[in-house]
Amino acid sequence: MGGKRGGVRAASKSSIEISFMFEGEQCRERIPLEPSPANLKRAERHKAEIETSIYNGTFDYAATFPKSARGQRLGHKTGLVPLSTYLETWLGRKQKTLKASTLDGYSKIVKGVLVPSMGHLSLTLITRKVVREAMSKIDASNKRLSNIQSCLRSALGDAVDEELIAANPLAGWTYSVKGKPRAEDDIDPFSPEDQRLILASAVGQYRNLLQFAFWTGLRTSELVALEWGDVDWLRGEVRISRGLTKAAKEAEVPKTAAGIRSVKLLPMALDALTAQKTYTYIVGATIFHDPRYSKPFDGDQAIRKSFWIPTLRRAKVRYRNPYQTRHTYASMMLSAGEHPMWVAKQMGHTDWTMIARVYGRWIPSENDMSGSKAAEMFGTSVQLPTGTPVQLPLAHLEKG
Repeated sequence: MGGKRGGVRAASKSSIEISFMFEGEQCRERIPLEPSPANLKRAERHKAEIETSIYNGTFDYAATFPKSARGQRLGHKTGLVPLSTYLETWLGRKQKTLKASTLDGYSKIVKGVLVPSMGHLSLTLITRKVVREAMSKIDASNKRLSNIQSCLRSALGDAVDEELIAANPLAGWTYSVKGKPRAEDDIDPFSPEDQRLILASAVGQYRNLLQFAFWTGLRTSELVALEWGDVDWLRGEVRISRGLTKAAKEAEVPKTAAGIRSVKLLPMALDALTAQKTYTYIVGATIFHDPRYSKPFDGDQAIRKSFWIPTLRRAKVRYRNPYQTRHTYASMMLSAGEHPMWVAKQMGHTDWTMIARVYGRWIPSENDMSGSKAAEMFGTSVQLPTGTPVQLPLAHLEKG
């Protein structure tokens, strides 16, 4: 088969082995070529190119030998790594830092969207133009497109930190389709009549859970993780500190510090809890159980499948997902004139600006009396020579 040629030799009838030094280790890799004299010469040139790239600091082991166990261990050293390969390893690293629900969402985006559309491209070839073209082929709402790009943006940001690429092409930029609804337009609360029909169509624990959801604004994942020990009966509050999703093996803390909060129990929510005592209070721990199995829900998805859809059908109410109970709570509070800051704290948002932006349409504007209390408290009416009444501060009159 021929002798050894400066680190190149025939390894079998169908392969050639080349050897070289990399990061202080002797490396041997096989190339699937018949060891003919011409192919051996080609292997020598390939070896020379590898050694040159090693000298220049641009050698990418995993990209050069994608099936090599050593290459997978050493990883990619440049942006030549295919996006699909990088995203796979990126998800593996994120398992230790992301909530299970977030990781599950990212995994679905990576496998269902990013890899099929752009996975064959190397990191260095991912540009705004490439992303724009890929996103334009997806028939989805702008919210969905934003979520997809958020996942990719996070991965590319980590690639920058790893010095695989120089800059994140998605930093400060998001592709969206003009004319399609914005994310906040997905808000579709239930009317008071809808709520009445829904509650009338639900019984037992299901009814208690739904009434509690409408009047606390909790996320579905927070509802199923709630325990009796979280209820402060004297203060009339419930402490929210965790959530349980189908993807998680156990309840997890909220994504932000604002998510850990105390929610005021309005009379309707308190009534629902009192009624629920009959079912699970003696057992303790989790408040709401799945009546089908007489045990706690195993995640937020179980609610939708087990009784939410059948209940809406019986009530003959247009379908919306269970999360709309949260939006219903926000719209009710704001429509009644509750302060946006208070609503934000109740719902676990960092500040009230998000409430104003997303739920602004429910903040009362008709017969707006804003400022009238301040005018009444600090101002008084004086008559100018022209006969025009003007409000002036009391302090100004005292000085005069």
